[in-house]
Formats: sequence, C-alpha cells, structure tokens
Amino acid sequence: MSDLDDVDRFELEHDAAAHRYTLLVGGRPSSFTEYRPSGCGTTLVFHHTVTPPPDRGNGYAGELIRRALDDVRASGHTIMATCWFVDQFVSEHPEYRDLVAP
Repeated sequence: MSDLDDVDRFELEHDAAAHRYTLLVGGRPSSFTEYRPSGCGTTLVFHHTVTPPPDRGNGYAGELIRRALDDVRASGHTIMATCWFVDQFVSEHPEYRDLVAP
C-alpha cells in the first residue's frame, strides 16, 4: 500500500487570506500551491507549487492539486495555470479541464 492509498493521513488546508493551499500528511505540511485572483471575475491564477526535496516523489503534489481543484470547483471558481505542475496535472486529468477559464 502506498502513502496515497491511506487518504486518512491527508488533510487540505486553505488559507484564503494568503491565497495558499497546503497538503498536510500525518499533520505535517508536505506540499503547497499558491494562487492569486485574476482581477477578472472568478478566475484564480495558480502560479506556484512547491514540494520540499524530502517529500518529492511521493505523489503529494498531485494529491494537493487534486484536492485544491476540487475545492475550487465547489466554490464556483475557474482557474488559469501559469504553474507548470498545475498545467500538466490538468492536461493529464481531463476531469478537471472544465475548470480552465476560457
């Protein structure tokens, strides 16, 4: 069983004031992504994703983006991805392409 199979270990924290989503693994921050309002409607620009070197290769960034985009969808927002990782994630997961602003 991989870490990603144990979903109870994960928690998504959203700090709306700081425009940041953080994935906690076992209560410890493991990856974060930052966004900013586009200034144009309800679009959020995801511009930065970081996973510290000790946590890389575990799928944490992908789990973070999946959960963050689910939250974006629930809030009625759309996204623009200037972060290469978020852009690649959406390209590889067609179920999130509807969130991309036209």
